Amino acid sequence: MSFFNKVFASVGIGSASVDTKLEKDTYMPGETVQGVVAIKGGKVEQQIDEIYLTLNTTYLRESDDRKYTVTAAIDRFRVTTPFTIRSNENRDIPFSFQLPYDTPLSIGRSKVWVTTGLDIKGGVDPSDKDYLKVVPNPLMSAVFNAVDSLGFRIREADCEEAPRRLRSRLPFVQEFEFVPTSEAVRGRLDELEVVFFPAGNGTLDIMFQVDRRARGLSGLFSEALGTDETNVRLAVTNADIPFLQQKIQSVLQRYS
Repeated sequence: MSFFNKVFASVGIGSASVDTKLEKDTYMPGETVQGVVAIKGGKVEQQIDEIYLTLNTTYLRESDDRKYTVTAAIDRFRVTTPFTIRSNENRDIPFSFQLPYDTPLSIGRSKVWVTTGLDIKGGVDPSDKDYLKVVPNPLMSAVFNAVDSLGFRIREADCEEAPRRLRSRLPFVQEFEFVPTSEAVRGRLDELEVVFFPAGNGTLDIMFQVDRRARGLSGLFSEALGTDETNVRLAVTNADIPFLQQKIQSVLQRYS
């Protein structure tokens, strides 16, 4: 290998490239993601220390009364051990990984994507970016349908930095904000916020933030002080799907 080829490879000119091909682009949390990483050797032979896939999203973080969009890694998966890719060699490496149960859903501004990278000895790290559409599983869909049937529509969904008491392995939660559409509900509630905490064992822990509409002078004071909101937790399984509307309605009636 000439001196100039070594220099070019070390700065990414003529080095190996990578392209990830997913079996499909739509998944539910907990599903197995399968695909192939296609590697194209560059002008020179290179040592690949590892190929890795990183699952990413963004969330809002607040600092100094301003909100910033931050990229976060949901998880990272190693695909290979070290190997050598020859000049102009084409190699396909299959992979599979389980999409984490706490992966945000592709609703509102929430986006999820996979980046593929190569750790190249003495060189730059070429990467590839592929978006996933993450859809609700049947239990999550049933919760959305129940909330809709109770007279709400979703207004927005965002991943936001979580307070420490709500954090699990990730620094954020995905929040779904609903507003009432029926007069009966609108008279009692300003909005309803829903956060999912999937357990991965078939149980879905749901947190409802019930924002009550101000009634009378005491209600106005509560609204001004931010004490008109109540957080309620409810754990459900697939066995609860036929009864979800009644369960959620009971929660709202109790705290609204």
